[in-house]
Amino acid sequence: MDIKSGHSSPVMTDSPQISNSRLTVRQSRLPPYSSATAVSQNNNLLLTVPRKKTGIIDDVKANAWLDAMIASSPTPAIVDKDNISSSDATTDMTYREWTVKYPSALTTFEKIMSVAKGKRIALFLDYDGTLSPIVEEPDAAYMSSDMRTAVQNVAKYFPTAIISGRSRDKVYEFVGLSELYYAGSHGMDIMSPAGESLNHKHLSRTVSINEQGKDVNLFQTASEFLPMIDKVLCSLVESTKDIKGVKVEDNRFCISVHYRNVEEKNWTLVAQCVDDVIRTYPKLRLTYGRKVLEIRPVIDWDKGKAVTFLLESLGLNNCEDVLPIYVGDDRTDEDAFKVLRDGPNHGYGVLVSAMPKVSNAFYSLRDPSEVMEFLKALVTWKRSLG
Repeated sequence: MDIKSGHSSPVMTDSPQISNSRLTVRQSRLPPYSSATAVSQNNNLLLTVPRKKTGIIDDVKANAWLDAMIASSPTPAIVDKDNISSSDATTDMTYREWTVKYPSALTTFEKIMSVAKGKRIALFLDYDGTLSPIVEEPDAAYMSSDMRTAVQNVAKYFPTAIISGRSRDKVYEFVGLSELYYAGSHGMDIMSPAGESLNHKHLSRTVSINEQGKDVNLFQTASEFLPMIDKVLCSLVESTKDIKGVKVEDNRFCISVHYRNVEEKNWTLVAQCVDDVIRTYPKLRLTYGRKVLEIRPVIDWDKGKAVTFLLESLGLNNCEDVLPIYVGDDRTDEDAFKVLRDGPNHGYGVLVSAMPKVSNAFYSLRDPSEVMEFLKALVTWKRSLG
């Protein structure tokens, strides 16, 4: 993996997960693990992103950014595959046509497994919208007990990682399985299972103690940004507190400002508040998605980089007998899909969506219930091999 890439990243790009509640109270920055060794700084991951003195909002107006906010925030249509009325027939037909290009990973399961035969599968999973349904209240995005069992079973046979835009602590709390790898904050905060290592020839790690008193490895590409992110978070909470419906969410190495419950006439105000806070922080970048603005460190890192890092750490990188599979529903998952489609670690991206989307994925699944069936099928297939 080239960690010295010098190409610039756009100031406003992909979308994080969506949540819809009021303001989140700031939690302590102290991690739940006691660090035994210091994390070294990885300055060679820094990107150079030019910022104009006029500020983001002036640039945004010139580029119709608010129009982009509206365009990127449509009301999602929900297709019930079991109860399709005549009024839904056109939508369903469009979806069926879309699956010609992105076939269902369930109906083509045997084809996928024919490629996987004789290979080691490495499994990567998003959380929200993949293992759990998208919900109005982000703190209530619980996975079902059946889904937890499915993930636990698949992890017995394949190295399995959860890669989420949420903080690592949040997603670990939801999943609650210590045998998995966890990558929070879009891959900027990675933790190994107890007893497993995260050895990498270029990037350093931290050895910490988990809640059970066992050693775990942490890899945090953006640790040096935490004090800055902490200040920005507090400022955003204060500056947006009088805007009805806004929510500022702490995802540790990134901050999400949700405007899903804000009246559209006040969206410009939300954007102005965000710009007023971050315009003096050139090492932070602004990204946007479906009714969310997100502030992230300016580093060359994303979910695709996290997948490559984990494969390299596990000794599965550039191996012809390895088949990585990534299942996710979010625009940020596209970075991982692209890595598996175009990179040396050729594998399959599986997009979870009930609506047609352009994607770098090879296959599709409609919703978390189909994801669970796919995970169960993987286990059954593996057990059948003896």
